[in-house]
Amino acid sequence: MIAVTKTFLPPQEEYNSYLKRAWDKVWLTNRGELTIELEEKLKTFLNSSSIIITNNGTIPIQIALKLFGNGGEIITTPFSYVATSAAIVWENCTPVFVDIDPDYLTIDESKIEAAITSKTTAILATHVFGNPCHVTEIEKIAKKHNLKVIYDAAHCFGVKYNNESVFNYGDVSTCSFHATKIFHTGEGGAMFCNDAETYHKLYYSHNFGHNGPLAFHGLGINAKISELQSAMGLAVFPYINHIFAERKKVVDFYNKNLDLQKVKILKIRENTEWNYSYYPAIFDSEKTLLKVIEALAKENIIPRRYFYPSLNTIDYTKGKEMPISESIASRILCLPLYVGIAQEDLEKITQIINTQIQ
Repeated sequence: MIAVTKTFLPPQEEYNSYLKRAWDKVWLTNRGELTIELEEKLKTFLNSSSIIITNNGTIPIQIALKLFGNGGEIITTPFSYVATSAAIVWENCTPVFVDIDPDYLTIDESKIEAAITSKTTAILATHVFGNPCHVTEIEKIAKKHNLKVIYDAAHCFGVKYNNESVFNYGDVSTCSFHATKIFHTGEGGAMFCNDAETYHKLYYSHNFGHNGPLAFHGLGINAKISELQSAMGLAVFPYINHIFAERKKVVDFYNKNLDLQKVKILKIRENTEWNYSYYPAIFDSEKTLLKVIEALAKENIIPRRYFYPSLNTIDYTKGKEMPISESIASRILCLPLYVGIAQEDLEKITQIINTQIQ
């Protein structure tokens, strides 16, 4: 089977060497030396002022909403993975959807102000497929209305915008280190911020609220990553530039060999150093998309409808109609993209798609 993605695994002996350190210390969680080492390496590589790595990529969004949502309305995008809007509802806030830009697929910043009310407390936007939102305009709007900005940057490992890590934008940025992501810890994530007070709140919030063993700064939850996960991250880390390079080759192949007169692809925002995280293909209709999926499935090729459905259509979000997001969600398909995918498989995929869209 050719799946939409395949987890990058480092040599097992390299992973085992990190596990041995945890075994020798008999220290498997609660921020052991592997976790501290991984944070420092990532901070340097990403050129970020602060990072807290976590046990998954969703809980950082929940923590940020717990700190800044205050039970209010959260302006957000309908075009994201369900975790984005689910976190809003889970934290007893109300998602208020704003439609997306049809080219960049990120939240349409020109429509944000019209959605702001006296109940609005924050903007939660997604850098879609690693493509940055219009962060400078969103920052202006947030400052004007005294709102916090949280970025779901799950797909953004290594992305730069205006020569700056995309994680350095917003009051809080979050990332996923899930096994399907470019950099992973098996399961995991991270949260980033530039403000010392915010970092303090994020830090104690991810560790039950602790202030030492017996006192508490405030309300917290258990979002700590384990040493077993951090070991995987340390073993994957030396290969990150290789991973970027190999994924770029796949993206370049698709760009060269797909009929881009009949398939629309993601427009990367200007001044962005992208990370080749996904290859979304947008077809002219859902009928064409379903025909492509069926033809690929006959060859045991399994792409993914991602993101689907548009989040404003989910029962518990009760969102208004979002014409652009709903249209894109019905026609978008992420194609197989991973390190090690064979040239002949890429040729087969593009040939099948080109045949179906004629």
